[in-house]
Amino acid sequence: MPEFVQLWVYLASSPLFGLTATLGVYLLAQAFYMRMQQAPWANPVLWSVVTLACGLHLTGVAYPSYFAGAQFIHFLLGPAVVALACPLWERRALVRTYWRALLWAALAGGASASLSAVGLAWAMGLPPDVVASLATKSVTAPVAMGIAEKIGGVPALAAVFASITGILSALIGKFIFDRLGIARTRVGWMARGFALGTAGHGVGAARAMQVNPDAGAMAGLALGLQVLLATVLIPLCNSLL
Repeated sequence: MPEFVQLWVYLASSPLFGLTATLGVYLLAQAFYMRMQQAPWANPVLWSVVTLACGLHLTGVAYPSYFAGAQFIHFLLGPAVVALACPLWERRALVRTYWRALLWAALAGGASASLSAVGLAWAMGLPPDVVASLATKSVTAPVAMGIAEKIGGVPALAAVFASITGILSALIGKFIFDRLGIARTRVGWMARGFALGTAGHGVGAARAMQVNPDAGAMAGLALGLQVLLATVLIPLCNSLL
């Protein structure tokens, strides 16, 4: 038993621990997701986060020790987001045709997401820094953290709110779209994808990409538009108010 404890302490302090644990847990979660025929509740991102968080808590491994290895995957978030432009480029003619409608849809969706969160938080009497952190909940986490810091929010809270929003969007998006009667035609898939990218940024875009290529392309476009609009408009509205 003492030898096992020493081995575990050594492995937990190694940079490869976070990398190996993250990849191993996600691959298992992805296999389970496919086994469940891509059911929304089996989302691999959700179960990977839950499993890793519980594992770190139960074993007493400090988050900095885990992140020393997981940062290699964190670095790949940038190239992954850029890669979303590939399916969008294949549909560039469609974007040129409907760019005005897409821009207005992104503006309306982003404003609704931000204002509804801020309004509810303010009505509940939450502290100003928490309210500011909620304003960026539908923007991808790295950008949300930067915006939150500029408007008086807490970057760490902004990242948590963004992550929760993305996971919830991936979980319940299908049910909402079905209830609204959005058809599973090409136009319908694009509408579903754009909505997921607008509300659920990276996690929503990943879910859309897994389900349908047209949905994934529109989700990537919506994600990028939300980053651009939020970066300009949220700090501007905060300064005016």
